[in-house]
Amino acid sequence: MRTRLERHFRFAALHTNWRTETLAGFTTFITMAYIIFVNPAILSQTGMPIASVTAATCLCAAFGSILMGALANYPLALAPGMGLNAYFTYTVVQKMGIPWPAALGAVFLSGIIFLILTFTGIRQQLVAAIPHQLHAAVGGGIGLFIAFIGFRNAGIIVPSAATIVTLGNVRAPQTALALFGLLLIAILQVLKVRASMLIGVLGTMLLGIVCHQVTWNPAPFHIGAISSTAFHLDIPAALHIGGFEIIFVFLFVDLFDNIGTLVAVTQRAGLISPDHTIPRLNRIFFADAAATVVGSMAGTSTVTSYVESATGVAAGGRTGVTAIVTGILFFLALFLAPLVGTIPVFATSPALILVGGLMMTGLGTIEWEKPHIAIPAFLTVSTIPLTWSIADGLSFGLTSYAALQLLTGRATRKDWMLYLLASLFLLRFLYLSHA
Repeated sequence: MRTRLERHFRFAALHTNWRTETLAGFTTFITMAYIIFVNPAILSQTGMPIASVTAATCLCAAFGSILMGALANYPLALAPGMGLNAYFTYTVVQKMGIPWPAALGAVFLSGIIFLILTFTGIRQQLVAAIPHQLHAAVGGGIGLFIAFIGFRNAGIIVPSAATIVTLGNVRAPQTALALFGLLLIAILQVLKVRASMLIGVLGTMLLGIVCHQVTWNPAPFHIGAISSTAFHLDIPAALHIGGFEIIFVFLFVDLFDNIGTLVAVTQRAGLISPDHTIPRLNRIFFADAAATVVGSMAGTSTVTSYVESATGVAAGGRTGVTAIVTGILFFLALFLAPLVGTIPVFATSPALILVGGLMMTGLGTIEWEKPHIAIPAFLTVSTIPLTWSIADGLSFGLTSYAALQLLTGRATRKDWMLYLLASLFLLRFLYLSHA
């Protein structure tokens, strides 16, 4: 049985083993665990019971990650998407006044549309339309994005009215602990310790406990709480006036956030084929769409692939076992949610910072001497972190690439999907500026 599983997950071909994949799954989970508490905190502002959303968050993250690993054999973990949960709460429910069951109905319908687009091959064509010259740029941009999040969470970078951002107080206890974690992980990586990320996070948390910087405030929680949101979605209400607009935003933002994450993580893991295609792409998209449908029925916003999956890849994860381990841990978190909440952000921030650095390595493969490639690549790399959006950065890069191809006589008929995609991005920019 063990040998059969190793063949299924292609351990020999990908030069990995059970220990490495398990550690990678733990590493991904630890860097993603914040979503168990952040997502309910955001969605509860719609009137949804926080305990119910907590259970739904753990359940759909477990389902999506395990399905991704078992079906598609990729180290991609899934959970309710940040940004989309904020749009769900602050725009759809609070600003537009739409009840949360109707908003869940819109999420459900967007997931069904995703499934249709997957089965018809349209999502796969959209990924194929992205020039392979931009793959490394997307990875580099997401690397900067992840690092920026890590620096901010650690308090190393703080907001500034004069300069937008500036150096924080490095003598603050939690910032100092984050710097300790950064140094610890860096040393372990130089020494080629495979579990460097996991050891660094746990070591930093342990020092935080010793320094009295880790607090634990357990709250009452029971898995049965999910009944307050499960199957409460209102699909007919989602189809009323304004519903199509909401479904479009859920669909569009998740589509291109997911594509950007997918390209970046698979490239970092060396899983993209020599012809620049991503194997089993239809299975990846099916897992993502199915998780969104299940999440909406359980009681949470759109589920998507997480950029934090790159931490598991950096720890050596190459197969779906990494995602399955992460999913199992999310399932266990259903019963251990208060314990998971003890992992502080100052412990996970160093991992995000250094993973961001590792994702920059692909930028050396970009043909910077060619302006029609270098300019779109630069726009992609810079706008992902500066707009705080993978989808926006991908929009800038792909649209500029298409414009340069078209206006300099490089356009060909076979690239029709590229120009259709660029047109959709332009419409997205117009819609967002109007909104």
